[in-house]
Amino acid sequence: MDLKEIKAIIDLMKKNSLSEFELEEKDFKIKLKRPISGVASTAQPSGQQEDTDNNGYAGAPRSAAPVTSGAPAAPSTATDAEIKSPMIGTFYCTPSPDAAPYVEVGSEVGPDTVVCIIEAMKVMNEIKAEARGVITQILGENAKPVEFGQPLFKIRPL
Repeated sequence: MDLKEIKAIIDLMKKNSLSEFELEEKDFKIKLKRPISGVASTAQPSGQQEDTDNNGYAGAPRSAAPVTSGAPAAPSTATDAEIKSPMIGTFYCTPSPDAAPYVEVGSEVGPDTVVCIIEAMKVMNEIKAEARGVITQILGENAKPVEFGQPLFKIRPL
């Protein structure tokens, strides 16, 4: 791969708002990351990309509504912040199809708390809260596509 091809990949990353790109061939491997400015959360690989069967999500249950807990919903106010999607991909509220959700309505989170994962190009990206607060709403739907900048959660700062 030459410099011209790498520049073309970088241009595609910018055009499609991708924060990460990885390519591996026989004797060549390249991994590109770029920061996304103005986004409330970041993506980091979770180490699960070694799976080749859609990371265990092929048979994931498709929920028709956002996941909520049995606890009453905390009232949403105008001061609630949003945790937005840093990329285009598929939203998952659990680490695996049979596991408990990362967070529920009423869960207290810190800046390093993983709130969900977004699968993009067979890579599972952990999304962190990046703020201290309480989850007041879960806006993302499990196993459904999300867009760049789409609100996934509402959080009341503490």
